[in-house]
Amino acid sequence: MQILHKKIGIEMMKLLIFVDSHGNKKIMRRLKSLSKKVDLVICAGDFTVMEKNMNKILKDLNEFYSPVLMVPGNHEDEIELGKLCEKFENIIYIHKGAHHFEDYVFLGYGGGGFSEADPDFKRISENFFKNEIKGKKRSILVLHGPPHGTKVDMINNGYAGDKNFRKFIDESQPHLVVCGHLHENVGKKDKIGRTLIINPGPKGVIVEI
Repeated sequence: MQILHKKIGIEMMKLLIFVDSHGNKKIMRRLKSLSKKVDLVICAGDFTVMEKNMNKILKDLNEFYSPVLMVPGNHEDEIELGKLCEKFENIIYIHKGAHHFEDYVFLGYGGGGFSEADPDFKRISENFFKNEIKGKKRSILVLHGPPHGTKVDMINNGYAGDKNFRKFIDESQPHLVVCGHLHENVGKKDKIGRTLIINPGPKGVIVEI
């Protein structure tokens, strides 16, 4: 794993966040160029079309100029992706896990996006995620599907997001939530308390946190 900062006690971190790129080569070139400007890259899943060329795309991501944190989307199998990510030193697989860097913690939960309840997330968030964020200056939750009841999950005049995601956000107030899945909501943002929620879309967004 690469060193993100030599300075201890960083004040702010620049993140490049993206989702739902679905193997688009032009977008990947754009993202690689943007990765020069940030400390860390976050991929919130669906970087393939049903896993087509997945190993090749991971090789491309591994050549980004900053480390890449990764969760699967609904187009990637979580077990297969986890095995492949182990081959690449610049990619950190955080699905159902956490990555700590100084006072920051990144929580990952990918896949899904088609239901309003996820018992597995409920169990992991209550027994693991809540403990991981204690004492941290910044907490970032990386999802594929969106939380319920916001601008990022509004579709056809109704909400399609996950209520277990929403409950965790309401109770724990992570500083940033990255999600996608609903292509109709690319670029939309919302807030739940102090929590900023973003669907950055495939072209990516740079945020400072």
